[in-house]
Amino acid sequence: SPSRGLGDVYKRQALYDTILFHIVNCRESQSVMNNKYLNIEFDVCGGLATLTLNRPSKLNSFTVAMHEEVQTALQEAHNNQEIRALLITAKGRGFCAGQDLNDRKSSNTINNPPDLYASLNDYYNPLIRSICNLSKPVVCAVNGVAAGAGANIALACDIVVAAESASFIQSFNKLGLIPDSGGSWMLPRLIGHARAMALTLLGTKVSALDAKEMGMIWQVVPDSELATTAGKLACELAQSATFGLGLSKHALQSSYTNTLDEQLDIERDLQAKASKTYDYSEGVKAFSEKRPAVFKGQ
Repeated sequence: SPSRGLGDVYKRQALYDTILFHIVNCRESQSVMNNKYLNIEFDVCGGLATLTLNRPSKLNSFTVAMHEEVQTALQEAHNNQEIRALLITAKGRGFCAGQDLNDRKSSNTINNPPDLYASLNDYYNPLIRSICNLSKPVVCAVNGVAAGAGANIALACDIVVAAESASFIQSFNKLGLIPDSGGSWMLPRLIGHARAMALTLLGTKVSALDAKEMGMIWQVVPDSELATTAGKLACELAQSATFGLGLSKHALQSSYTNTLDEQLDIERDLQAKASKTYDYSEGVKAFSEKRPAVFKGQ
């Protein structure tokens, strides 16, 4: 009945609120456990891992040391079966300003230019691949400006929620560079060729509201609601049928290069795999019993 369905919604919302409360308290109690990182924070509570960029005085721009810490955290998110979803966010007034140019200052001359091939090959490309290939949902909470590689790191995530004050800038043209960190691949797929080309060539700042209108991101919320909204969304995903969500990610990513016939075969094969899981069995049982499903990500 409609009233029973509404009751299930309230029960599930109460569950997510309880989980979020547990996560907040868990983070506070485990803060001393995160001291192995200097440039990020990383904690795991209630099936949700949160990776927080933590160089606010530098707008969370990347150095080699920060890259290494982020990769370590992403590897943990990949390997740890207790982690069922990942939330990426940042401290301070900006999400990420891309590369910290001072980290390359010693070699940044016309006769001795920095090795950007190595920088992309060894750090930025593995970072984007780690985010995109993670078989778990990845939510990004953009709390301020996301520029250059910082913008494209956000866009590599599965669902992007931004504060009203946030903005996105393909700022590479200001340095005579091209979009990297997957920007030239993701942007036209998200907003179309014409807009992607204009934003790339002009380096125009895009507000969070405009980014949502373009289809670049999923949601915009008041600044004061960003942490709660993104946290609840990530909690919801962490408690859902995450094995199936990982297969769904694979299916959508495969569609970019597949014909319809090939994609139909992918759907067939992945659906067969999903149908053999505990979560599928639990979902069918919960539907029959008219109750919220309790998934395990298995």
